[in-house]
Amino acid sequence: MEHVKNIALVAHDNEKRDLVEWVDWNAFQLMNFKLICTGTTGKLVEEALAKKTDKDHPLKNKIIKLKSGPFGGDQQLGAMIADGKIDILIFFWDPMQPHPHDVDVKALLRISVLYNIPTACNRSTADFLISSPLMKEKYMPLTRDYSVYINRNVDISPEQIKNEI
Repeated sequence: MEHVKNIALVAHDNEKRDLVEWVDWNAFQLMNFKLICTGTTGKLVEEALAKKTDKDHPLKNKIIKLKSGPFGGDQQLGAMIADGKIDILIFFWDPMQPHPHDVDVKALLRISVLYNIPTACNRSTADFLISSPLMKEKYMPLTRDYSVYINRNVDISPEQIKNEI
């Protein structure tokens, strides 16, 4: 394996079973990557991989466990994406349940699109990603040039600021 990818694994409560089954099915491949997980998902992923680990199939990297999503884990992951520390996001989110941290979920998905990292929100897409030949080589996603946006002039007079306060 030429380049070790950093794969983020996240699942809402009603989707954790599906993600753990997916991890179990793909365990021998996943053991070769650096895995970053939020909260309880990290514990479940670690347990699933431990059952498959032996001398012929070692876990090559320690699983990084962030905070639970509602406690800032989604935001931690978003920051890692923005810093170029995540190559792939596998996020089994629950489309049928409202979540107290919906804005964080939306922000995480937005940042994954903004930085153009491969993102799977369901098992089928995760299957396509994990089986891609690109998983074994260095891949640099194309990103848009946002310099015009970053360097834009925003004219706000001291009078406007005073009136806002």
